[in-house]
Amino acid sequence: MKNATLHQLRVFEAVARHSSFTRAAEELFLTQPTVSMQVKQLAKAVGLPLFEQVGKRLYLTEAGKELYSTCQEVFERLSQFEVTTANLKGLKQGTLRLAVVTTAKYVIPRLLGPFCQEYPGIDVSITVTNHERLIGDIADNRHDLYILSQPPEDLDVSIHPFLENPLVVVAHRSNPLVKEKNIPLKRLAQEPFIMREPGSGTRKAVQQLFEQSNCELKVKLDLGSNEVIKQAIAGGLGISVLSIHTLALEGKDSPLAILDAEEFPIQKMWYVVYPAGKQLSIIAKAFFDYLMTDGKVVAEQTAPTGIFDYVKKK
Repeated sequence: MKNATLHQLRVFEAVARHSSFTRAAEELFLTQPTVSMQVKQLAKAVGLPLFEQVGKRLYLTEAGKELYSTCQEVFERLSQFEVTTANLKGLKQGTLRLAVVTTAKYVIPRLLGPFCQEYPGIDVSITVTNHERLIGDIADNRHDLYILSQPPEDLDVSIHPFLENPLVVVAHRSNPLVKEKNIPLKRLAQEPFIMREPGSGTRKAVQQLFEQSNCELKVKLDLGSNEVIKQAIAGGLGISVLSIHTLALEGKDSPLAILDAEEFPIQKMWYVVYPAGKQLSIIAKAFFDYLMTDGKVVAEQTAPTGIFDYVKKK
């Protein structure tokens, strides 16, 4: 093992956690051949195979299981060491590791601006992912703080609401429904919907609303990003439900419009979450305190004028 590198161990840990070379490559921003080569070199250093392929599934060998357990212990100790050194350094330098759901990427970078200006020596790492993967990251304790709209129910976590996240119905400006008021859900159900992939928090909230009203949600397209959904709406492919924050940069000439629909906006919140009992570094604690106080003010001040007028009227 003396020839094994920390980078190889991180690559192996990601492959083992996802049971997939492809998913590990996506997470680490590496090519799949690079990931495969790193694991191959690590297996050579160990002297035993670490994975076995059975059909289309990837399984850890006994040696792989032992190494995966060891990696978890090593990375946990390194994380504790980083917390200790960050505390020793104070807020002069260090890294803040955040993981946020996709919709939060429209707000969190704006909130980071004033915080980073106050603490210029701090580096920030932001992982943007969907709800299901974020829950997995929380379970694995991979980041300092997590921001999402639907806290996990089966994990022991500390949950703190910090910002409103209204969900609104969005259509092309030429859609006849734009001129209507208080559109019934049954009428909306006649429209083709463009939604995020199964597992996203927004999609779950919309499905729950329609099911409670005995309406069928007709999903015409599943798309993996809010930006692509907005382009699909602009192309006249259907309507969607999005966080109002995703419209923050839409100008007056935008082809998108918010529909005045019954039961909307769906009033959601964003939450700051971290594993219960987790020792936050001094940097993470400072950012958490900022989100709970000044961050809320910054979010309102930096939001484009008029974006929340519809929500306030409702």
